[in-house]
Amino acid sequence: MTTVPQTAAESGFFTRIRERVGSSLFHMGELTDLALQTLQQMRRPIERPLLMAQLEQIGVRSISIVVITSAFIGMVLALQTAYALADFGGKLFVGVIVSLSLVRELAPVLMSLMVGGRVGAGMTAEIGTMKVTEQIDALRALATNPVRKLVVPRVLATVIMFPLLTVVAIALGILGGLLIAVANLHLNANFYMRSVIETVKYNDLASGIGKTFFFGFAISIVACYNGLRTSGGADGVGRATTQTVVTGAITVLIMDFFLTKLFLLLF
Repeated sequence: MTTVPQTAAESGFFTRIRERVGSSLFHMGELTDLALQTLQQMRRPIERPLLMAQLEQIGVRSISIVVITSAFIGMVLALQTAYALADFGGKLFVGVIVSLSLVRELAPVLMSLMVGGRVGAGMTAEIGTMKVTEQIDALRALATNPVRKLVVPRVLATVIMFPLLTVVAIALGILGGLLIAVANLHLNANFYMRSVIETVKYNDLASGIGKTFFFGFAISIVACYNGLRTSGGADGVGRATTQTVVTGAITVLIMDFFLTKLFLLLF
């Protein structure tokens, strides 16, 4: 009596799994194809006004987020370091731990998550709105490549600005740690900065900043892809924007693990 429903349920379960896997592979193929088209279109001259507008949108307008996030992360990290290592003279290692943590992991990842969520959602909303209002079809009718016109400036601007914003995040995080070290922990500012300078090496900077080139490319490609495949009017734009934020954050965290292992082998 119960074997038939169980068999049907199991068959339906495996069918859904197979459909999900097939759909995921299909989307991965489309995403890879868009990335290859973008790289191919980058070989041609890029329209400077479009690129400058995206540089301002992605970089300049994201500075406030980077400033607030990085400064308070550095301050919290300094407090937690001193508290956790108080019995072992942890105050002396505040500059070392804050600088290495920020340079290698926290500044690149948190900056990419915060700024990526903002700019990724904006890209998807802009391109998705153009898609549902048939403006992209109008571009194709005018013999204009949507990838060259819409995707390339956004991807290139993101790849350029993410490393620069990471440098700002690192500097502000270290200064936030300095503020706590001097005000709360009563350390000498010269001792703190000297420990930072002696600890951070060029390979640490290369590892932390180098990751953001990949983060920026991945986030912008995902955002543009979701925008180009948006359907269903305003509701579809909202779904695509949400999907971009979630997918972008997961992509950054997964890529961070593999890039960390890669840079540890290289450096």
